Amino acid sequence: MMAAMGGVIFGYDIGISGGVTSMEPFLKKFFRQVYTKMKQDTEVSNYCKFDSQLLTSFTSSLYVAGLVASFFASWLTKSRGRKPSILLGGAAFLAGAALGGAASNIYMLIFGRVLLGVGVGFANQAVPLYLSEMAPPRYRGAINNGFQLSVGIGVLAANLINFGTEKIRSGYGWRISLSMAAVPAAILTVGAIFLPETPSSLIQLTNDKDRARRLLQRVRGTSEVQSELADLIEASELSKSIDHNPFRKILEVNYRPQLVMAVAIPFFQQVTGINVIAFYAPLLFRTIGMGESASLMSAILTGAVGIATTFLSMVIVDRVGRRPLFLFGGVLMLVSQVLVGAIMAAELGDHGGIGKGYAVAVIVLIGFYVAGFGVSWGPLGWLVPSEIFSLEIRSAGQSIVVAVSFLFTFVVAQTFLSMLCHLKAGIFFFFGGWVVVMTVFVYLLLPETKGLPIEKMGDVWREHWFWNRVVVVGGPGVGEHLPAKFGEGGSQSSVVDL
Repeated sequence: MMAAMGGVIFGYDIGISGGVTSMEPFLKKFFRQVYTKMKQDTEVSNYCKFDSQLLTSFTSSLYVAGLVASFFASWLTKSRGRKPSILLGGAAFLAGAALGGAASNIYMLIFGRVLLGVGVGFANQAVPLYLSEMAPPRYRGAINNGFQLSVGIGVLAANLINFGTEKIRSGYGWRISLSMAAVPAAILTVGAIFLPETPSSLIQLTNDKDRARRLLQRVRGTSEVQSELADLIEASELSKSIDHNPFRKILEVNYRPQLVMAVAIPFFQQVTGINVIAFYAPLLFRTIGMGESASLMSAILTGAVGIATTFLSMVIVDRVGRRPLFLFGGVLMLVSQVLVGAIMAAELGDHGGIGKGYAVAVIVLIGFYVAGFGVSWGPLGWLVPSEIFSLEIRSAGQSIVVAVSFLFTFVVAQTFLSMLCHLKAGIFFFFGGWVVVMTVFVYLLLPETKGLPIEKMGDVWREHWFWNRVVVVGGPGVGEHLPAKFGEGGSQSSVVDL
């Protein structure tokens, strides 16, 4: 729960920025041009009211900072452990929340966002790894999905706070919304002090096997941990015996499946369009003619749906598996997006709103879309990358995942309002097309990983119909440590013990 607070700070920021940018006092103070266009310009299209590069810079500056921070976080996570990265992430987010709440000009506001980005960059690098390494294999899916559940809780909390602060007549509600980010950040920062390091990281950093054994016995609730400890020790020795540059190592052919997943999964997670809904849901609902309070309440309802379905995913992921949830979620998201696009194309012109019945239908369909994401790409987009990397490339792999996620979150966040202005309702068909691509990708190229210990994850690629042609048995990387009957020169006591 404490480590997953890293998800709460991420979710809170996603939710708070969308709500704050729909508040009129905030727009009037920092983005007067957008406020004037919304209030006074009767000629501007419904789809273009909020099209401002400066406004999107407020939202997306966090992700540029997170992108850069994730590479420093990779070094810190590998050389000092998972715990210091979590601690530093919480502290940076705390500073960013204070600066954002006290902002008196656009520069303070965006610098505060940059500090928030540093915090999220470190937390998103370390927390999924921490959860996956601490969890028993049979519960790893549920525990790691707690990160996405926490993101959902953060989004919902932000939407509820925005709904309350929007009603403050003095116009300072947005300051409260931005400052309240300090609450989960403080819990994470203080809590991280008391968190133990992971057994895997302990062995890698200190080689203290007795300490790692005692920690394993404590977190597993049993004294029978010798088999798991042996796997961890062997994985650590293997990682130390090979090239010490994990970024160079992950480029080798035998790590090609993991590298492809490290890039493809976070990329696809962003082009589902979910962060567009999370960032800009209140603005989107205002676009279809809703008032300020109604748009914030609609965002709360969709946030609640996201939490409920992510919790459902936590409960069933280790029984059903990863692939079926990906496929089901993809179909549900596609149908919802196509229907939303069709309604908006037919009913919402450049001027005026749409009928109440159609507005309700759009909200319900966006709820189904969020449900599809909440059960699939939301939690699994963090779970699967965190469990597929062997120890020698784990910090580099997770760093690539976080960097790609931030890069495309930035691109989508920075371009969405402009794309909405130019593509209009076609924006939903654009993201729907990507959902088709990612669902086919999962069906063809992602093997099932439920129930496998992280240290033995290399097996799934050699047994996959496509990746077994890429992973070279007896070559460098995972293949060279196969038992002798699978490849010449392999070792029977290998980390990939078949």
